[in-house]
Amino acid sequence: MKKKYVSNSQESVRMFKSDLLESLSKVHFTVPLFIFIPVIAFSIYESFELSIGILTFFELFALGLFVWTFVEYIMHRFVFHYVPEGKDWAMRLHFIFHGVHHDYPSDAKRLVLPPSVSIPLATGFFFLFKAILPADNIWGFFPGFILGYLFYDISHYAIHHFNFKGNIWKKIKQHHMLHHYQDPDKGYGVSSPLWDKIFRSDFLKK
Repeated sequence: MKKKYVSNSQESVRMFKSDLLESLSKVHFTVPLFIFIPVIAFSIYESFELSIGILTFFELFALGLFVWTFVEYIMHRFVFHYVPEGKDWAMRLHFIFHGVHHDYPSDAKRLVLPPSVSIPLATGFFFLFKAILPADNIWGFFPGFILGYLFYDISHYAIHHFNFKGNIWKKIKQHHMLHHYQDPDKGYGVSSPLWDKIFRSDFLKK
């Protein structure tokens, strides 16, 4: 099988000449927790301050989690894996956003989204869903959506660096490892293979 990566080292390859940009491209895997757990807590507080109801809250929360799984799949497949041809600047942009992860899949500092990317994305999704959902429903929906993102980010790090004993985690890890080391055009779901099964981009597994 043709080698599909440059190095499995946990060390980071330098991407930018600028020290500032270089530092913004790296992040410890716990940083998203410190940023977004308060966002989840605040959203839950707001939902109960606005008295949207316990049942409604849990329905919206579950919907947010579910929508995240779809967003995760769509972004990974059609944004992160979009590889433009014939444009050096576009190829460079692809490498910065996701190509570096496939070339250096075990890089410990580039396995979760850095705040320079995750905060603008989260802000954009917040206002998008706020515009779509009925009034105040965002405060039940958004914490579920963000929890889905946190699960994706932290599990992505764990998949690359931890050895799992549970069968479910072993299957999740196998799914993502096949994406990296067998066929990067399949297995776009990281935290769940659900949408790969629906859109027929899953692997044939024994």
